[in-house]
Amino acid sequence: MDDSIPQLADADPELFGVAVVHPDGEMAASGDADHLFSIQSAVKPFLFALALADTGGEALDQVGIEPTGEAFDALKLESHTGRPPNPMVNAGALLTANLVDGDSGDARSRRITAGLSAFAGRDLDVDREISESEQLHGDRNHALAHLMRSEGTLDQTADEAVAVYARACSVMVDATALAVMGATLAFGGRNPVTGEQVVSAAIARDVVSVMATCGVYDGSGRWMRAVGVPAKSSVSGAIVLSAPNRLGAAIVSPPLDELGTSVRGEALSRVLSDEYGLHSFGFPGRPSRSAEAETEVGVGVDRT
Repeated sequence: MDDSIPQLADADPELFGVAVVHPDGEMAASGDADHLFSIQSAVKPFLFALALADTGGEALDQVGIEPTGEAFDALKLESHTGRPPNPMVNAGALLTANLVDGDSGDARSRRITAGLSAFAGRDLDVDREISESEQLHGDRNHALAHLMRSEGTLDQTADEAVAVYARACSVMVDATALAVMGATLAFGGRNPVTGEQVVSAAIARDVVSVMATCGVYDGSGRWMRAVGVPAKSSVSGAIVLSAPNRLGAAIVSPPLDELGTSVRGEALSRVLSDEYGLHSFGFPGRPSRSAEAETEVGVGVDRT
């Protein structure tokens, strides 16, 4: 649990929800899929997408795309550029949140909330209490913002930049909304439920690519070997998956492993990958690990 988010300490460890969205917008959901929670780090792919859209792709010049092998909140920038190493760590997300359109922090926050709502296909809201807590307790995020300002990477003040990012992390979603968001990226930026083209196919491709290499932080290699689906983990216990041209999915289960990834969420992701043949590097006809993984997680996906 992130110490800057005291509210997460009250999360029910028994909470377990999953939702899967197919190309035609059909959704399968099970468990606590309608339980609201703050999106937290799962917002990062969508902030990157909005920054790419609003800068005409120039965000790629301002943030790296290489994995770090370090903690998500490491106080480190690229040594030769002063840029954040990638948009899936806190430094990168702080920057991308403040690259979206808007002539003030409040305007950027409104743009972000509207953009996330378009990804989800429904209106989303910010939890002000969580946002204010993250601004108050997010010392490492303030340190990262000051570090980027010292390098000339960040134009906004540290306080304003952290406020915008905190509000983005405090947007409330449930597994069904997050699954639609993942599906929108998986289907080339087009929301399969509403039909809206939220971002271009080129932007969706870029975002999903970085999710594959950096989305589970220093566990990304392990994740891609075992699951093989681009994903983003979150300290709220959520995981969002985007299997290109196949499906989007989301799982929420708060107990985390030592790398900050939902334990049951990862196990169920292996089940989904095997059941639907989603592994990016899988070989058709080879035995899967579905039975083993499903026994471990104790739940399947009800498509009825």
